[in-house]
Amino acid sequence: MPNLPALTATKKSDWKPPTKRKLIAIRDRLRKAYGKPEPRPHRAPIDELILTVLSQNTNDRNRDVAYGRLRQRFPRRDGSPLPDWDAVGNAPEDAVEEAIRPGGISRVKARRIQEILRSLGDDDLTHLETDPLDEARDYLCSLPGVGRKTAACVLLFSYGRPDVPVDTHVYRVGTRLGLFRPGASFDEAHDEMLRLTDPEDAYEIHVGLIRHGRRICTARNPRCRECPLLSLCPYGKARVR
Repeated sequence: MPNLPALTATKKSDWKPPTKRKLIAIRDRLRKAYGKPEPRPHRAPIDELILTVLSQNTNDRNRDVAYGRLRQRFPRRDGSPLPDWDAVGNAPEDAVEEAIRPGGISRVKARRIQEILRSLGDDDLTHLETDPLDEARDYLCSLPGVGRKTAACVLLFSYGRPDVPVDTHVYRVGTRLGLFRPGASFDEAHDEMLRLTDPEDAYEIHVGLIRHGRRICTARNPRCRECPLLSLCPYGKARVR
């Protein structure tokens, strides 16, 4: 087996921006392998924003446990299953940290969550549904510690708006497939996904690449010989030859 870099077999000098046709071919093969996911916008943007902060540097299970503990520690008086975000924002930082401790790096996340909620004030973010997409994205990225991935998650999952979050799975799979320039920043990868992805495919592309990254194109020992994308993947073809 050749000695490959961790993510890509393509040299920077050899990389060429991919075409939309390539991404459509990837979409179609992922759809055949995993089915077509259907978006279900939940219209709860603040909850998505905080949930995405909780997801950083941990797995889905720990994230969900931390979120559930926030709901128990800061319940709404109206019986809603969502946390009382005003109470979270105004609570002592230690109380928020204790609630989210199962999610990891709880001190950093507690401070970040409270900074975001205090910056929002009375803004419930419902305007993100109709704001011009660039303005909605820029507004979210102006909040403390909110980057492109978090902003894209809020827009896509809350309102079905056509942004493609680039998390570690999407970045790894996309780099191996040659969708991103070797060594590209996450912001550059987000820009590339927006260039390549038709608006109606944003949710399917994001979910499909994550599913593939978890099941086949794993960080260690990817199962390249079983991969439905092998013929489209410079990394995989170099690895199995």
